[in-house]
Amino acid sequence: MAALKYAGMDDTDSEDELPPGWEERSTKDGWVYYANHEEMKTQWEHPKTGKKKRCAGDLPYGWEQETDEKGQTVFVDHINKRTTYFDPRQAFTVEDVVVKPKRYDGNTAALEILQGRDLSDKVVVITGGNSGIGFETARSFALHGAHVILACRNLVEAMMCNLASLRSVREFAESFKAKNLPLHILVCNAAVCSQPWGVTEDGLESTFQICHLGHFLLVQCLQDVLRRSAPARVVVVSSESHRFTDLFDSSGKVDLALLSPPKKEYWSMLAYNRAKLCNILFSNELHRRLSPHGVTSNALHPGNMIYTSIHKSWWLMTFLFTLARPFTKSMQQGAATTVYCAVAPELEGLGGMYFNNCFRCQPSIQAQDPSNAAGLWELSERLVAERSVGIQSL
Repeated sequence: MAALKYAGMDDTDSEDELPPGWEERSTKDGWVYYANHEEMKTQWEHPKTGKKKRCAGDLPYGWEQETDEKGQTVFVDHINKRTTYFDPRQAFTVEDVVVKPKRYDGNTAALEILQGRDLSDKVVVITGGNSGIGFETARSFALHGAHVILACRNLVEAMMCNLASLRSVREFAESFKAKNLPLHILVCNAAVCSQPWGVTEDGLESTFQICHLGHFLLVQCLQDVLRRSAPARVVVVSSESHRFTDLFDSSGKVDLALLSPPKKEYWSMLAYNRAKLCNILFSNELHRRLSPHGVTSNALHPGNMIYTSIHKSWWLMTFLFTLARPFTKSMQQGAATTVYCAVAPELEGLGGMYFNNCFRCQPSIQAQDPSNAAGLWELSERLVAERSVGIQSL
């Protein structure tokens, strides 16, 4: 009792009554969390009971859930003409004794993660979604009701978006905005590997532009839609190969000559590794900039030994993967970590992390350095600005 008195918890009428300075709130999906205004922190567990709760049922008649200009979820009572952060369903919360985060691993399939989920109110954009892991990711979301738009260079059901052309990226963004849709999940999945040296119409090495700079511009163009749709998530597909390279010159600055090298200094696998390191740095800096507005970003490695068409430009890699195909991951398993980062309730509001096989892990030391992320961001902004006009900056 002395400890409770010291903490200010001994003068409440019931165990569910909150101590002074605490407030009960709920997420858009109905999960209850608790805000401590004195210590400026939040937590899922009730500060006295340690229990987790979620809201049961639909909103009462006349109520509507909206998002304010700061990305916070608010509740509008149209009958009494008032707005509040308090979810009226919190009067009928149920203890979270059944729905607990499940542990997944490298054998988990994407559809297993989505089991029981209704995504009919979600809009998802996936780059490179017309084949490979991107297609399996898109199919998994669509099977659970999501409105999925494939942003790819080959026109399918989708909308045309060629990441090797900054003009095409801007045209895709404008076409998407014209649909007046929200954007809850943006998956930056498209990539190329083992490509022969080539230069895009924007004058940059193609692996660097397709894997990184095209996605950088895409997020810049859609960041206002993401903010209006908060809570929203950006998921960036990277690779463990990011550990086997660097991007920096002798003074420690991001070196464009390494990211977009001339033909005589080009090696396809090294170009891919560098682009994948860019993916993690980009995701980390994006989260730092947009998380105050309700938009989070995480990067991931989809798993080792997945048979896809990404290596089709190199006959030796294709041959080796063909031999190893009986031992590789399925496409469903390859898409699992992407889906996990996109929908896992326990990741709501959390970002700037790197995942492998649905587990959080530490990326390379270079990928963890905020100054590296900031340096890449500044370089990317400059490259985009030199090649286009009127891009809104984050």
